Amino acid sequence: MLSRLADVLVPTVGRLTVTADADAVLAPGSIIAANHTSLADPAIVLAALHRLGVHPVVMAAAGLWRIPVLGRALAREGHIPVHRNDPRAAQALDAAAAALREGRLILIYAEGGLPTRKDAAEAAPAPFRTGLSRLARRTGAPVIPVGQAGARRVTSGNPAKQLAGLATAPLRRPNLHVHVGAPLTLTGEHATNTKQAHGAVTAAWRTAAGRLGEAALVM
Repeated sequence: MLSRLADVLVPTVGRLTVTADADAVLAPGSIIAANHTSLADPAIVLAALHRLGVHPVVMAAAGLWRIPVLGRALAREGHIPVHRNDPRAAQALDAAAAALREGRLILIYAEGGLPTRKDAAEAAPAPFRTGLSRLARRTGAPVIPVGQAGARRVTSGNPAKQLAGLATAPLRRPNLHVHVGAPLTLTGEHATNTKQAHGAVTAAWRTAAGRLGEAALVM
């Protein structure tokens, strides 16, 4: 339901385009790793993946499950709450591993949170935490890097600016782009795996940002 809803709503706030590497494969039982820049980008990524015929299980901040309607929808569809800095954090990896064994795809944001900057410009993904590597090593699942750009044009900044951005987005309809890279197999130590995955997601993001004509901002 969330993927279908995102595919309906995202075109009302922006112009979404999607590309993929020639050898990109969204195989069942894969981990999708995307960069996280805005409250809007999960919907944008879900809409892009829906167009590619993929409806992943999302690993997201547990606080979303406390939002009445959204929380019930997330629980009903089997999405996975992540309790950061909490003893229950390990439960998220257990649930993700079980979903992968069932052939589901998992969408994970390895940066572990949103950037604190207030501007709407594109910037490279922040360093990854080790959860992605731990999940890949535990399950042997391939990792599919996804880069998105443009979400900060929909909503970014302080709460007032975010609300204003969301309210005016249907009039502005900024360009949004999602790029899917080729899958990786992470077989090294956690530090090596994390660096490799970060590099692949950064490359996918560079492609997405370039599609929006923001190559000068790509670092």
